Order: sequence, then C-alpha cells, then structure tokens
Amino acid sequence: MLSKRIIPCLDVDDGVVMKGCNFTQLKKVGDPVELAEFYYRENADELIFLDIGASWKNRQTTLNIVENISKKVFIPLTVGGGIRNIDDIRRALLAGADKVSFCSAALKNPQLIADAANIFGSQCLVISVDAKRKGNSWNCFINGGRIDTNLDAIEWAKRCEQLGAGEILLNSIDADGMKSGFDLELTRLVSNSVPIPVIASGGAGSPEHLYAALEIGQADAVLAASILHSATYSISHIKQYLTEKGVKVR
Repeated sequence: MLSKRIIPCLDVDDGVVMKGCNFTQLKKVGDPVELAEFYYRENADELIFLDIGASWKNRQTTLNIVENISKKVFIPLTVGGGIRNIDDIRRALLAGADKVSFCSAALKNPQLIADAANIFGSQCLVISVDAKRKGNSWNCFINGGRIDTNLDAIEWAKRCEQLGAGEILLNSIDADGMKSGFDLELTRLVSNSVPIPVIASGGAGSPEHLYAALEIGQADAVLAASILHSATYSISHIKQYLTEKGVKVR
C-alpha cells in the first residue's frame, strides 16, 4: 500500500499567500517562499503553489516566486494557476516545478491534457477539479470558482484520466476554508471512479478531518492550508495522529 501524503497548499495572489472561504473573502497570510521553507523543514511530503489570481485576471503565473521556492525546497513542487498552453507548462517546469496543475484550460481545451501527457508525461500532470454541489451531483467550475460549466465533476475526472492526467486535485468549493471537514461523499466517488491518485482539498480543520478524507474518502493525499498557516496543527502532529490511527504516512 502506498503511503498517504500530507501536502501544504500555498494559494498566492500578487506575491502573497492568501486564504479565504468558498474561494472568496481572501485574507493575507504571509510570504510564499518563507512558508514553503517552513513546511519543507516540517517534513511536508510535497508542496502545491497555486497562483489563484492568474486565470481570472488573465495574467501569467508568477514564476519568479516558483524559482525562488525551488532553490530552497527539495520535495516535489506542483505549480498551478494561469497555465493555458504547452508553453506555460514548459515554463513552469523550467522554473523548478516537478508537476503542473491546471483547471480552466483543461475544461476549455481537453486536448491540452493529451498533448501535455504526450510531451511531458502523465507523471507531471495534476488536473485540478473545482467542484460545487448542485442538487445531488457536483458541477465543475472555472476561473477560480466563478463560472459554472454545468459539467459533472465525476465524469470530468474520469475523462481527465483517460486523456492522460497523472493525478486529480479535487477541490470542494463548498468546503473550502470552512474547516468543518472534507466533502467525503464527493471525494469517495471520485477516488473510486479513477485509477490515478486523488488529492482531497477543501475543509481541513483537524487531523480527524484528514483521517476521514484518507479513510472514508479513500483519497491518496490531503491538502491543508488554513490549519497549517494558523499553526493550529503541525505536520508532525498530523502525521503522528494518522500513524496512531493505522494510516501509513511518509
């Protein structure tokens, strides 16, 4: 059985780490390079850097920050936000990213997934699925959760895998920043629908929530932001808790 991963997320806009609720009400948290170094020393398994303003503001990803992080942090680094084409993916990888994540571009042009997988390999493609509940199902949203595509999130995750995605970053817009737990139903449905790793995101408020996402939701990894940025829990505390619960962690 593969070890489960604990992944801090740096949501960055205009060079500052931000955090909000339901993809809105953003508040400043700190410097992305300093936080990345801190989580690296705390034994994070990976890091995800998301330029959350790049897509809807129609600007390029702030790769100078990515370059600075990659010089000081030696764990897998995923970079997303503002990735629109093959050249953007190449630039992110050259800046130091080990993997690249994109959401809006994939939904607007699914062929980009296949083309990127053919050029760079599936192992470095993390397709982000921003999902919000609509009745008894979940729809995919683009542009930082601003536009409903009316596309079913579970069916889209399946198609992403078929096109060549290596991982799914599953973001629950409903649970984002609420610290009341992950959307376990959504997480389990997606995890059981695709053979590739699923990273659960949105809702982490305690180690118990992360455990539930890994065990009940059957995610392969969990993303955490609020509870780590606020120093409510440390990564070592979370890993110790999971180990005591019988979860294999790195």
